[in-house]
Amino acid sequence: MVAGAVLIAVLGYIEVGANLDGRPPSDAAEYGAALGVLALAAHVAVRWRAPYADPLLLPIAVLLNGLGLVVIYRLDRATPGSEAAPAQLLWSALGVALFLLVVVLLRDHRVLRRYAYSCALVALVLLVLPIFFPPVYGSRIWITLGPFSIQPGEFAKILLAVFFAAYLAVHRDALALTGRRIWRFQLPRGRVLGPVLLIWAAFVGVLVLETDLGTSLLFFGLFVIMLYVATARSGWIAIGLFLAAVGAVGVGWLSPHVHGRVTDWLDPLGSIAAGQGANQIAQSLFAFAWGGMLGAGLGLGHSILIGFAAKSDFILATVGEELGLVGLTAVLLLYALLISRGFAAGIALRDPFGRLLAIGLAAIVGLQVFVVAGGVLALIPLTGMTLPFIAQGGSSVVTNWIIVALLVRLSDTARRPGPDAAAPVGARP
Repeated sequence: MVAGAVLIAVLGYIEVGANLDGRPPSDAAEYGAALGVLALAAHVAVRWRAPYADPLLLPIAVLLNGLGLVVIYRLDRATPGSEAAPAQLLWSALGVALFLLVVVLLRDHRVLRRYAYSCALVALVLLVLPIFFPPVYGSRIWITLGPFSIQPGEFAKILLAVFFAAYLAVHRDALALTGRRIWRFQLPRGRVLGPVLLIWAAFVGVLVLETDLGTSLLFFGLFVIMLYVATARSGWIAIGLFLAAVGAVGVGWLSPHVHGRVTDWLDPLGSIAAGQGANQIAQSLFAFAWGGMLGAGLGLGHSILIGFAAKSDFILATVGEELGLVGLTAVLLLYALLISRGFAAGIALRDPFGRLLAIGLAAIVGLQVFVVAGGVLALIPLTGMTLPFIAQGGSSVVTNWIIVALLVRLSDTARRPGPDAAAPVGARP
């Protein structure tokens, strides 16, 4: 399956050259060799240190990463002088290197539980740092030092998942066994709402200070999902949706940047009617429509008209235009399969921390895909997040490889034969 994933990516790379130049790219062999070496190294590490891991996790990651490199290369051809594919390949290599370190060095996921509060502190620092740097395209989510830039929130989401899993594994009984029932919802007592209100305040704070709707929704959504999994109480879902809606609506009116995105979402074609031309959302919708069922073919679309975010926020529009509804559905199914395998690993684990961590990591990928796809399809306001593995972004591709590495470790523990393979630390035989 890993070899098949590499082959599909290489064939896509060749198709771009064939459609644009009438012949395969001269460096197709080098591209295939580079991606193949990275995939082979990851496969050897998994077979060595995690032989019982879910066999679909790594091939899906390789295929998505390879397709992302192909689409970015295709968009590079339409923007001479601003090539991003070589840098993305280097970031992918770094991501695979960290994947190898996690798989090889992390022998037991339960070790991470000891560093839960340290993870929370580091995550808080990473979230605050971008506030002291100039905004990029209206959002303060980047740390820029000369030509080098990094998005610390991408790393913070993994640290927060570790902290949430450790916190909820300890306090799940207090959160689940108290409260009252109102209609169909089991609502918690007021004193138990403290942590949730604190997370909500952080959600609104990030939204106000960094004007980043996507990151805020991701962090708060992650906490609500993990809270529901830990307690099995639907009241938390109701409370989470209500608080998220209040925060989003309030900041949507107070922040001009967020308000502008809400306005474009409510009327994607409004800029055309006003004589200002098609905005990014309108161009994205045109790209999806032009792709039809089977797509225009790699290299033959016009999604570059979207503008500066074609390789990042709106890269899914290129997938929809050039691979069509069939290709877009295949990509979304790959994400769905990756997420479901993460959930399956969590359900199979017997220790609460591992179960919550696996489900939380899979939920991160699911939330990002939903937020990105919903934004470019005008189902929800645009958020500016990156599509996992496919969109341009070094921080994103590195953290997603770390997420897959942790899921590999967790699934290896869950699937390992033996009565005590996934037993909690300190459990007796």
